[in-house]
Amino acid sequence: MSHITVSYPKDKNTPVSHLPFSPAVRAGDLIFVSGQASVDASGNLMPGSFESEFRRSVENLQKVLKSAGSDLGHVIQTRNYVRDPADLPEFNRLYREYFFAPHPARTTITHCLPETLHFEIECIAVPA
Repeated sequence: MSHITVSYPKDKNTPVSHLPFSPAVRAGDLIFVSGQASVDASGNLMPGSFESEFRRSVENLQKVLKSAGSDLGHVIQTRNYVRDPADLPEFNRLYREYFFAPHPARTTITHCLPETLHFEIECIAVPA
């Protein structure tokens, strides 16, 4: 049985959080990225429209993936949290701008975020 190396990649561009979790955990050839929301470099929430929060969240996801040696093209699964189901058409439109066919496996959950957030995304990826 082989030993799987576990690491916690992070660099100066990785968004910080004031909560107790690692932005990413790499276990062998799998990279698990914690939920990324619309926060600035200091971890402060940056509320806005659904679109602005979606874009900032995915940009944060890209930063975490880069620190772990991956990118959006190597994402194999996403989990998406959308507060208001009315935003699902816009979510699908924006999602297609960042994730291309064949698309990653995906789960989308609604009615699950506090009033302060419109969107959050997490993923599993492989190295680039």
